[in-house]
Amino acid sequence: MSDSPAPRGHGPEAPSAPRRHARTLAAPGADPSTPSTRADARHGESTHLTPQGPPSGRTTGLPARALADPHLVYDPLPGDGPKDVVILGSTGSIGTQAIDLVLRNPDRFRVTGLSANGGRVALLAEQAHRLKARTVAVAREDVVPQLREALSGLYGTGEPLPEILAGPDAATQVAASDAHTVLNGITGSIGLAPTLAALEAGRTLALANKESLIVGGPLVKALAKPGQIIPVDSEHAALFQALASGTRADVRKLVVTASGGPFRGRTKADLAQVTVEDALAHPTWAMGPVITINSATLVNKGLEVIEAHLLYDIPFDRIEVVVHPQSYVHSMVEFTDGSTIAQATPPDMRGPIAIGLGWPERVPDAAPAFDWSKASTWEFFPLDNDAFPSVNLARHVGQLAGTAPAVFNAANEECVEAFRAGALPFNGIMETVTRVVDEHGTPRGGTSLTVADVLEAETWARTRARELTAQTAEARA
Repeated sequence: MSDSPAPRGHGPEAPSAPRRHARTLAAPGADPSTPSTRADARHGESTHLTPQGPPSGRTTGLPARALADPHLVYDPLPGDGPKDVVILGSTGSIGTQAIDLVLRNPDRFRVTGLSANGGRVALLAEQAHRLKARTVAVAREDVVPQLREALSGLYGTGEPLPEILAGPDAATQVAASDAHTVLNGITGSIGLAPTLAALEAGRTLALANKESLIVGGPLVKALAKPGQIIPVDSEHAALFQALASGTRADVRKLVVTASGGPFRGRTKADLAQVTVEDALAHPTWAMGPVITINSATLVNKGLEVIEAHLLYDIPFDRIEVVVHPQSYVHSMVEFTDGSTIAQATPPDMRGPIAIGLGWPERVPDAAPAFDWSKASTWEFFPLDNDAFPSVNLARHVGQLAGTAPAVFNAANEECVEAFRAGALPFNGIMETVTRVVDEHGTPRGGTSLTVADVLEAETWARTRARELTAQTAEARA
């Protein structure tokens, strides 16, 4: 599941396997004997690996404008030895699971930098000490004395403390620091600046922060080199792996699976009276409140449709959403010959994290596998777009592009908070978001999107959503 879900249970604690030599993955039909250039972010180079084209001119892999391509490897670490990794959002669900993976595989990964908001200072200090991180970044400057004290209590006399960066730009600074891979596990569009910084610095980006891609798609596309982004959302990591089975010319559609959330099977009328407690009772994943409510409205799935379009350059009309309550199949690719390749594991985010950090190599025992000696039932249902209009609205804003996705995302965040506070009914979330999107209209064409454009659009959307929410609350009083 995307957006930092925590797994229920833990996988086997297997000893780390030694890293194999990094290798180039060529697209089907490529000549493996043809040498490729290698991007080495540590030394400031900006070349990248590209597969050679097949005979007869047939297109293989995904096109160069696709942000994620399993047939390309950007900046592999040569020889044996651990990859240097920066983890953004280290005290959140994605970050803590990534650290679990790193600690179980010390000969594969070495963490050089951590960032967190600052709400869990003791945990951040403990992570820095266990990982021997060089740099710790914290967004809240007011917690720096507490962080320094916590670090001092863990480090021995004479043992140097890690460098501390503080402030709203701290995560962006550490994202550009000397490392091989940056895992962006920050939640929300505040992850955009670190995403851009990591790409501009030439780092491989393991992307769990979907919002940075959704609100800043053109900005990300302008900076990213082929193969530089590895998706960490479970759905997009699944598509990434399935796409390795064929060529772009053979892809008919992408099928993104959804658990259906706590309200699967309910009609729009049924949803009128659901409570916050109802919306937070997700049947499959244990997540934070915002993402859990996004799963209940299926806004999360709408965001993932936009993300799939941007990552793989597949048109929106060839991206389908299917409800799969068990959350075993994380997504599928349907090919033109009728074959469908599905990626399946028990619900656990450490598998996608391992793909993001380790690709093109797999990390043994990164997450639990299925016990095929036990019977199980897997179900698939069509999406009810009347009860859950968020996916079609997301397609709409994705096609509008420009600042429209940023408006959609920002308005939704405000409306989720209003629902949690009792100011909006459940159905009012999407009704208000739809109105904000409609009022925003079609973004101006012919101009390049800038970070300032995104921030301005988000500010307007949040303000307008709060105004409409206040009107709704007053009418209900």
